[in-house]
Amino acid sequence: MLLWQLPLLYLLIPCGILPSLCGGAGGGLGWGLASAQTAGEVEYKLEVGAAAGLVNYLGDYNSSLLKCQQPMGSLIVRRVVNPYMSLRADISYGKLKYKYSEPNNYYPFGPNQTPQTPDGEGSSLLAGETEGMASEGSSTLYDLSCVYEYNFWPYGTGRDYHRAKRLAPYLFLGLGATVADTKTAGTVFTAHVPMGLGVKYKAADRLNLGLEWRIHFSLSDELDGVRDPYGITSQGIFKNTDCYSMLKFTITYSMLPKCSTCNPSY
Repeated sequence: MLLWQLPLLYLLIPCGILPSLCGGAGGGLGWGLASAQTAGEVEYKLEVGAAAGLVNYLGDYNSSLLKCQQPMGSLIVRRVVNPYMSLRADISYGKLKYKYSEPNNYYPFGPNQTPQTPDGEGSSLLAGETEGMASEGSSTLYDLSCVYEYNFWPYGTGRDYHRAKRLAPYLFLGLGATVADTKTAGTVFTAHVPMGLGVKYKAADRLNLGLEWRIHFSLSDELDGVRDPYGITSQGIFKNTDCYSMLKFTITYSMLPKCSTCNPSY
C-alpha cells in the first residue's frame, strides 16, 4: 500500500465503503483486507438447549444414589461471561419416587408425639414392621436453578481463545426453587442449593455437549409428603431435610457472537 493511500483508507472504512474489521471478507479495492473473525474464531455470548437424564430422591425413604431413579428433562439457558466462567439457568421436570416399605424403616414414639405414617395416621410400628402402609409413592417435581459455572481450563475451539480446549471439566454452585406435588402434603414449595460437576465438549463451533451430576439440597422435609416420620429433633438449615440428585446429558447451541477484536469489553 502506498503512503498516499492511508488517509483515503481511514475515510472509506467509517463510511461503509470498505468492510469493517468485524464484517465479511474484505478487500473490495484490492488491498487484501481480511476479516478479523471468520468462522470458528468467534466467541459466543449465549447458549440455549435442553437436557435429559435421571433424577433420584434422597430422604427419609431412600438413602441410595442408585435406587428410585426416574426420567427427567430440562431446558437450559447459559450466559457465557468468558472462556472460564458462565451463568446458567435450568428449568427441570421429573418425578421423585420413594418406598415406604423398606425393611429398615423404624418409626419410634417420641415423648410428646405420635409418629406420622404416609396415610396421615399414627402408628406404633416396631422395627421392620410396615403393616398398613403403602408400599411406595411419588411426587411431581418442578425445579428452577440458577448457578455459576467455572471451567477448570478455557473452553472453546482453540481458535476463538488462546489455549482453549474443546473438552473441559467444570463445577458449579447456585440457588434455586423447588415445587413438589405430593399426595399427602399437597403442593410443597421450598428453596434449594444446587451444586455439582460435569464435563463439556465442543462438538462444533456452535454445538456443545455435556454430561453432569448435580445434587439439590432443599430446605424442606416434605418432598416425599411426610414431615419427620422418625420423630427426630434436629437443628441446622439442611439437617433432616430432603434432597435429590440429577444425572443428565446436555446439548446446547451457541448464539450471539461477540466481537472481541473491535471491543474487548463487549
